[in-house]
Amino acid sequence: MNNYKRILLKLSGESLASVNKQGIDGNMLSAYVSEVKSVYDKGIQVGIVLGGGNIFRGVSGKSEGVDRVQGDYMGMLATVINSMALQSALESANIKAVVLSGIAIDPICERMSRRKAIEYIENGYVVIMAGGTSNPFFTTDSAAALRAVEIKADVLLKGTRVDGVYTADPEKDPHAKRFDQITFQEAYQKNLQVMDLTAFTLCMENEVDIIVFDVHRSGNLKEILVEGKPNGTLVKK
Repeated sequence: MNNYKRILLKLSGESLASVNKQGIDGNMLSAYVSEVKSVYDKGIQVGIVLGGGNIFRGVSGKSEGVDRVQGDYMGMLATVINSMALQSALESANIKAVVLSGIAIDPICERMSRRKAIEYIENGYVVIMAGGTSNPFFTTDSAAALRAVEIKADVLLKGTRVDGVYTADPEKDPHAKRFDQITFQEAYQKNLQVMDLTAFTLCMENEVDIIVFDVHRSGNLKEILVEGKPNGTLVKK
């Protein structure tokens, strides 16, 4: 069994999308809530960072005639929308949840601060940290790494479409091999795309473990965190 008491869960906005890759799929939202509840009920403190790719991706906005900086701010607002939806769904499941945003959006949600986030977590709330880092040119992976360090999370769990880190993209290369565990240094030397380099470096320098896991597999989060099953890839120093 792992000894992780406080986690930062990074969830993809694109995974929230419906079949047409846009909007919010109610079934996927419910699945996210079920996964969070399975570890929250076991006393694990949970912080969450959601992407916004199901609504708008800042990095792709330029091809649509949107300035990169403006596009990044639009992407940050997209994460707030997703976070509000997840908050509402969690509260419907009788889980206390709060949204803190890197961008001030009064009265929708409070402004993110490290002390406030930790206070809420220690008082039994799931804390959803929206609005990215509040700066353009940074991904939500970087925001997740930053928030993990700020709230002193024991581990950052990145939910993906695959069940860990591979030698190559397993969706393209059937011979790709999965790592059960790898060090930050090995992942860097092998040029494995665990997270973007800024996020990866933040976790490495602050000794925050990363677990890459399949977010679509029901019960996966509980199996990893409560039962100690090696269902993903652990990246550690």
